[in-house]
Amino acid sequence: MWHAAWLPPEAFRALGSRRTVVHGDGALVDTVRSEVDRAVAASGSGGGPTYDLVLALDTAEPLPAEAAAVRAEAGELGPEGFALARREGVTVVLAGGPAGLLYGLFHVVRLGESAFGADRPIETHRPWAARRMVDHWDNVDVHPVMGQVERGYAGGSIFWADGAFRGDRDRIRAYGRLLAACGINAIAANNVNVHATEARLLTDRLGDVKAIADTLRPYGIRVHLSVTFAAPAVLGGLPTADPLDEGVRSWWAAATRRVYETIPDFGGYLVKADSEGQPGPFAYGRSHADGANLLADALAPYGGVVHWRAFVYNHRQDWRDRSTDRARAAYDHFAPLDGLFRDNAILQVKHGPMDFQPREPVSPVIAAMPATRLAVELQATQEYTGQQLHACYLAPMWSEVLAFEPVEGRFAELVAVSNVGDDPFWTGHPLAQANLYAFGRLAWDPDADPLSILDEWIDLTFPEPPEPLRQALHAIMDGSWRTYERYTSPLGVGFMVRPGSHYGPDVDGYEYTPWGTYHFADRDGVGVDRTRATGTGFTGQYPAPWSDVYESLDRCPDELLLFFHHVPYGHVLHSGSTVIQHIYDTHFAGAEQAAEMRARWAEAAGLVPADVYDRVRERLDEQVRSAQEWRDQVNAYFFRKSGVPDAEGRRIY
Repeated sequence: MWHAAWLPPEAFRALGSRRTVVHGDGALVDTVRSEVDRAVAASGSGGGPTYDLVLALDTAEPLPAEAAAVRAEAGELGPEGFALARREGVTVVLAGGPAGLLYGLFHVVRLGESAFGADRPIETHRPWAARRMVDHWDNVDVHPVMGQVERGYAGGSIFWADGAFRGDRDRIRAYGRLLAACGINAIAANNVNVHATEARLLTDRLGDVKAIADTLRPYGIRVHLSVTFAAPAVLGGLPTADPLDEGVRSWWAAATRRVYETIPDFGGYLVKADSEGQPGPFAYGRSHADGANLLADALAPYGGVVHWRAFVYNHRQDWRDRSTDRARAAYDHFAPLDGLFRDNAILQVKHGPMDFQPREPVSPVIAAMPATRLAVELQATQEYTGQQLHACYLAPMWSEVLAFEPVEGRFAELVAVSNVGDDPFWTGHPLAQANLYAFGRLAWDPDADPLSILDEWIDLTFPEPPEPLRQALHAIMDGSWRTYERYTSPLGVGFMVRPGSHYGPDVDGYEYTPWGTYHFADRDGVGVDRTRATGTGFTGQYPAPWSDVYESLDRCPDELLLFFHHVPYGHVLHSGSTVIQHIYDTHFAGAEQAAEMRARWAEAAGLVPADVYDRVRERLDEQVRSAQEWRDQVNAYFFRKSGVPDAEGRRIY
């Protein structure tokens, strides 16, 4: 059986003890009724003789007077929006459409007893983005290198096993329920690196995709599919996949028609092309706009979209050539194409220019393409942030990205790479559940406070938590991203991980490889010169004033210094510390903070279920060990490079 995550029966106690009436029709409204019935059954109470809660579509007739009054004042709510108010002892949720009613229900669950207290003025809730999506990097067949789930740290896929649809519809439905409860409304069901079996999901294995779509539909989740750009050749037997070839266009049109005949509410395609060995339009001398528009045109008659990933770079770089810069690649490839993509083509851009590092600047592509629909891609699966063996609450980092001034309002959607697997706790580390929950809430409202979101997750996952538990969880999670940053790669330089697994320290692991992930440490200094004056020119991809801020040694933020500059070890930071002393201090501090996190969790003994306590304690033991390993390897490496001892006289191995 699986953990209830943020939807345990106790979280529905306030709802279940009230009498609720539901007004409206449709499949999602039926889901709302079933959720109410489940809550009432769990509480053993049907409420009093009069209703306490009205859940209604604004089109339903007749409406109770309380709901009609809200309708008169609420204004346009949209298909997923809802209004909430409490007057004269009745709480009203009025929704603009069935999905909004479902989200309104789960908002009442979040509020708990406070939804039924004093009168509340009308408050309206509308999602910021129409599509809030999770991408699964799940393989149908177990891959010999990447396993069942690429960069998966919570076991196998909940969709696939032994080369076929897993068939565990109860668990998939439970997953859809969790997603809906935090506002997520779309998934891609398979890996962006499309292998042979995944490719066939588009054709003779389409029934498996339909089974997933049918199971998730009651919670408003639309299914998307990762497809290979070479499908007309590898599946259709055509001699080419040239996006301007009429035969190729006809093949995609026919294939897409069959998909929608099978799954009428299918969301669309996700494509990784011309990247890390995946086929793409470059093979035919065509642009990425040509490739994306091919699929957009096939999807347009059905209202579908194509998400086209901008993760395109040279992964066979000469490490001796400092003029080649992986960070530049997405901008160089895509910015010149702004305005050339169809309206239903969405360019999916990683939030940073490299690869989901603990710290990197926001991708300049997001600010450079105002005439293109963009989705910002985040990584909930903790590839470079501890692999769900380390507690690392990512919402504070994501909030910084979304609030970056050149980025605000420049993108249409948020997408996260899933951190879910078939582990009983869904995410391996029980505290990593908070990252998936927080992604959904930030996709609904990017301005939401990450610590308030964390409180929501705590209150739902551990209903009515005693204050010592809340304090322990905040002590562990509030600063956990910055703690992880302190004991791993310093000042934004990135990577320094073991090749392949990407877990644990290997300072020079990628330094002499073709992957373009270098720190260029030598006896004199460390960092990558990305300036216009003497380096790769990457700083010039940002709009003013950020192009000048990053260009300047004096103005560049400390936390990104080594991303943009190669500096001597004695360079003095804004903090007053030298670079080398900062490296020593932060790595000692980070390891100490990891040990403090473990000590704080001991305070939770007896306050959470034993299986949750034991799993978190086991993961924190590993985090402490790993943090010490990072501290010792990184500090020893830079001591040997620089010859500068620690000013505090601490032992550096």
